[in-house]
Amino acid sequence: MGELVLIRHGETEWSRSGQHTSYTDLPLTEKGEAQARSLAPLLASRHVSCVLTSPLQRARDTAKLAGLEHGMVDPDLHEWDYGGYEGVTTRDIHRVRPDWDLWTDGVIPGPDDHPGESPEQVGDRADRVLARADAAFTNGDGGDVVLVAHAHFLRVLTARRLGLRPADGALFQLATGTVSRLGNEHGRHVLTSWNRLP
Repeated sequence: MGELVLIRHGETEWSRSGQHTSYTDLPLTEKGEAQARSLAPLLASRHVSCVLTSPLQRARDTAKLAGLEHGMVDPDLHEWDYGGYEGVTTRDIHRVRPDWDLWTDGVIPGPDDHPGESPEQVGDRADRVLARADAAFTNGDGGDVVLVAHAHFLRVLTARRLGLRPADGALFQLATGTVSRLGNEHGRHVLTSWNRLP
């Protein structure tokens, strides 16, 4: 069986500035495009059976530039809905809530169509993506399943894959334009490579 390969999209203006970016559909910066293209040689050496991408432009463009042009969009791969913290930096939040932590305190409500999510709600989406990935492994040809998405979501997904609580995604820092892998050892899901730059 192949591995679950996780790709965080390349840099955007807001990832560079540290602004929380969930539903705001920003393009990649020039650096972000270069990061995505640099993934192509690394991925070309792998046998890929299935590619799932977030519906957001930054993830779809990363997949395309990395040579993963035949992916399917999976709405559950979108980033954590930050609600009222969309576009706000952690530094700015700490001016009002000095002890605030996304993983334990969550977000404040946003507009009606983006009320925000708790770690558990993000975990539910991650579990659905993992179920689809497992189905792809079962029905595929033994290759990898690649997920192209966003930092906080992929961190939650990693925690869930390893049998941890969604909030334990806090343990897995993830930079833009990186590749991580989750595999199996002796029947157990394991981390095989994390936050790798080409």
